[in-house]
Amino acid sequence: MKNLERLSQPESFDQSSSMWVDEAIWGHRLYDEQLPWFVLLEFLNIVYHEQKKGRCFSEIAGFNRLTYRAAHRLHLRNILFNNPSLDKILGLYPNDKGQWEAWLKLMRSAPGINHPDFSYLKQRFHSFKDFYEVVSFVRSTSLEMDSNKRWTSKFVFPYGEHCLFEDLDKNATTNDRRFFGRTGEVLYLMLCRSQRNQELLERLTRRFNQNDGKWNSIIKTLQPEEDNEYGNERAYSFLPYKEHPCFDALADDWIALLDLAIPDFDIFPYLVTLAGLHLMVYQLTVSRQVLGCSPTPEFVCEIVAPKKTLVREASSENYQSNNTLPARAIERFIGGIKESNEWQEAVSDEGGFEKCKTILKTRVRWGDDYDGSTDPESLFNTFHQSAMKRHRQHVANIHRNYGREIGLVSRRGTVKLRYAPTDALLRTLILANVPHRLELHQYMANLHKRYGFIIGEKEAETFMEKGDFDKKAFQLNSRRLEQRLASLGLLKRLSDGCAYVINPYHSAKK
Repeated sequence: MKNLERLSQPESFDQSSSMWVDEAIWGHRLYDEQLPWFVLLEFLNIVYHEQKKGRCFSEIAGFNRLTYRAAHRLHLRNILFNNPSLDKILGLYPNDKGQWEAWLKLMRSAPGINHPDFSYLKQRFHSFKDFYEVVSFVRSTSLEMDSNKRWTSKFVFPYGEHCLFEDLDKNATTNDRRFFGRTGEVLYLMLCRSQRNQELLERLTRRFNQNDGKWNSIIKTLQPEEDNEYGNERAYSFLPYKEHPCFDALADDWIALLDLAIPDFDIFPYLVTLAGLHLMVYQLTVSRQVLGCSPTPEFVCEIVAPKKTLVREASSENYQSNNTLPARAIERFIGGIKESNEWQEAVSDEGGFEKCKTILKTRVRWGDDYDGSTDPESLFNTFHQSAMKRHRQHVANIHRNYGREIGLVSRRGTVKLRYAPTDALLRTLILANVPHRLELHQYMANLHKRYGFIIGEKEAETFMEKGDFDKKAFQLNSRRLEQRLASLGLLKRLSDGCAYVINPYHSAKK
């Protein structure tokens, strides 16, 4: 892989960014509290907006010039997620007229809306009970419905454009970037810069541009005809690289999924899982490139055994090693500033402190609030501590949080985290990587090539030191994989003695 060539920092930037270190390496921004489902929802908000503008997956204004607006849909959100009295009204009032009057009176104080008026709903439903049943159904399919998140951070399943909106603060006025923290923007730019972006756009449009679809139409019915509840323009998205193999690998996997005959809305969980996986791999890959290592990270995956095995130990050690990569990349990036000719010349010059402070302001946008010793070494040490502290708050947790969310990282059967893929992840990987019947050992080799996953003995032998390698342990690991896939209906052993991985959807592509 060729050396990384970073795009320059944007001249205008998000003023909430207190420094530009994590962003310079991975983009603005990877955010651990925005789990993969929220990443996809933010991504879809951008896609629908850019499709309307006729520029989806095309950075026609230049790199890192993305601007878009996301809907608020506060009428819909008040109805679904901030409406505790709906159930009671059916029992308290015996007739339809009384039910409507009581509910509409309560909704006059719906937050976030100027002069709330929900009377349009009476014209769209035969009865209040019909309205209640529709709301109950939509709620039952919503995301985060059973969580303790505030009502402004709960979301409708993404049936179509009228189901999409951005995360808002507790006052339902602005996006506070907690659960929509810009990682969806990073995902959009990654796919935008993939070599197959137009192929992917065609498939996404075919699948999800269904504004007249049944479920999207039902959600639209709950909203006023003129819905002008849109947030401020979103800008300052930043991805540091014009191209990267990780961008192409993500697009390849999504295209492979979208080409299968999986029902449209059933495909979302698989897209979410692969988005989370590729974002995690992207972070580790770039970290290794910054460190000057071979770029592809590797993951020793234990197919869970009933008791402790050497594979489990190797996986735990491998997890810990990978988990340190982003912090080590930050250290290397920061060290590069101090080792640069520019810094060394500034230190040796008269007025070195001010020159060094200017370098940090220019390179990493830090130093305005510094009030310590007027010594370049103290200045740099304070910056170093601030950068590492900031990194540990969010970006350092992507590997662990995303790994657990997608079913790759686990503590099952042990107190230590390690790589132990769940059935859902194993199924997702097969759907994206098995276009036709494939012999099991070839499949494991493909997983190693594409993602760095190590399951069987052949892949482990190239990764582990000779003295640490236990061939039998990895043979048993691959045998457990065979048994797991067979129990899921994703593998068959034929009369020739070979085990073949099968994709149940490959023979009926759209």
